[in-house]
Amino acid sequence: MSADPTPARPHTGRRRNPAVRRAVLRCAADLLAGPDGAAVSIDAIARAAGVSKHTIYRWWPSKGAVLLEAVVEHAQQEVALPDTGALAADLEAFLAGTFQAVERAGPLLRGLMAEAQRDTEAAQGMRDFVTARRGGLRALLTRGRDRGELPAGTDLELMMDQIYGLMWYRLLLARSPLTAEVAARLAHAIAGPVTPPPPPDPPART
Repeated sequence: MSADPTPARPHTGRRRNPAVRRAVLRCAADLLAGPDGAAVSIDAIARAAGVSKHTIYRWWPSKGAVLLEAVVEHAQQEVALPDTGALAADLEAFLAGTFQAVERAGPLLRGLMAEAQRDTEAAQGMRDFVTARRGGLRALLTRGRDRGELPAGTDLELMMDQIYGLMWYRLLLARSPLTAEVAARLAHAIAGPVTPPPPPDPPART
């Protein structure tokens, strides 16, 4: 694989023009999601956005940094942490929302994963992106364990590897859909069948 010939460089920190920033990120995302996304270059992004390479390098230290920000911008939707009182139901809802967001950003994530093999900035950014996503799932699983729905000694890191391993396998290798039905099956496999939470106690009569 050939790396982008232009080396990473520090940006000046000058204030970005919001319209130009949006144009650069939109064009970077469009190119990354295209059939030849792995071949995206700073020159191609600059041409598509109608700006100079100098403008891009003033604000981003490398091509990987541009592509990472473009992907994060498109995949930034926060997935809510539901609290139904039952781990299986919470997990199913969380995974359904996560899978929906990943399906929308699938071409971008595949392109960025390829870029991360060549660009250290993109690789570190991808690790940070994944770590942040795991944080929400860890909080959900910890809550279920604290309620006694998982054994006290459950290895939550391994459980998250199993969950996200399926997601990345389907996204990067199998190219099979990540649907709400898959989310339900995975939640059932991890936490057991979904059961509705018990009704609240009736108010005491006075």
